[in-house]
Amino acid sequence: MGRAPQIFLPEYAYIPGQNNRHPEDSFDDIRRTAAPGLDASQLARCHAFCAGLQYYHSGYYWEAHEVLEPVWMHLPDGGEERLFVQGLIQLANGRLKLRMGRPKAAQRLVAKARALVPVDGQESIIMTIKVCEVHAWIDALETDAYLAL
Repeated sequence: MGRAPQIFLPEYAYIPGQNNRHPEDSFDDIRRTAAPGLDASQLARCHAFCAGLQYYHSGYYWEAHEVLEPVWMHLPDGGEERLFVQGLIQLANGRLKLRMGRPKAAQRLVAKARALVPVDGQESIIMTIKVCEVHAWIDALETDAYLAL
């Protein structure tokens, strides 16, 4: 696979109803790095997954969902990696809903994310990420959504 390309943040974070959506093909090159036939460990290192995480941590929640979706689609049905990435997508959606002023929708997405991310030992790692870290992200969203009510 080689070295992952540098991840550049978009000019702005898209927030439905508040600003313009990015052009339809804006993330195609990144999305294509999550190619059919890659296994979970390759998908965990692909540009789409890495960009999705960076977008999430930089507050680009719609964009994170956009590039994580093909990673999720190419993981095996029913596998823990697929459920885990689906949980990350729900987490990004929850953060986006909170930014849109919809804390109750964010709370519903917290529950979905929590159900998808396994509760294993502190050191459990899926797709290069400690599961306990993702639970901390979920807890933080839950707290923020509660405080926004």
